[in-house]
Amino acid sequence: MDLSGSILIAMPGMGDPRFDKSVILICAHSDEGAMGLIINKPSPDLSFSALLDHLDIGRAPAGRDIRVHFGGPVERGRGFVLHSRDYAPGAGSMMVPGVGRGGLAMTATQDILADLAQGGGPSQALLALGYAGWGPGQLEGEIARNDWLTAVAPEGLIFAADDSAKWGLALRSMGIDPLSLSAVSGRA
Repeated sequence: MDLSGSILIAMPGMGDPRFDKSVILICAHSDEGAMGLIINKPSPDLSFSALLDHLDIGRAPAGRDIRVHFGGPVERGRGFVLHSRDYAPGAGSMMVPGVGRGGLAMTATQDILADLAQGGGPSQALLALGYAGWGPGQLEGEIARNDWLTAVAPEGLIFAADDSAKWGLALRSMGIDPLSLSAVSGRA
């Protein structure tokens, strides 16, 4: 099973409050484990401007502003820019297959932040601090325990402006009414 490019949708009753109503884009998945970014939890304490100031990256008047998200509990001081492929990523980038036309890319270097600060960079971008990670077989076990639903990301979900609506949108794209979900799971 390779879930790269798929989304995980947290089920009600998720035991870990950091993942409550989370939507996670799986960027890489193999026998060695999985890595993903939470795409619907904005960081209330940090703006892109403040991050640029902290990193001593100058901002042009035409500089863009992107949202900063809590990407997950692992390496929270490390930033990852999830972006459209209309930006030529270099070293420090990886392709994320299966999302949109031609997939997405994820870049973990400051070059992309500087490009965005100058008004360039990709047409669509989301900055995540930290990531969600799983060891070998761990994610598969959580899916088997009904902690997560897996789905193809509906068009427009990843970069949608309303982060608070992404969880419900992801469920509705699967034909599931969020109000019909129960925090109690079982097996038939």
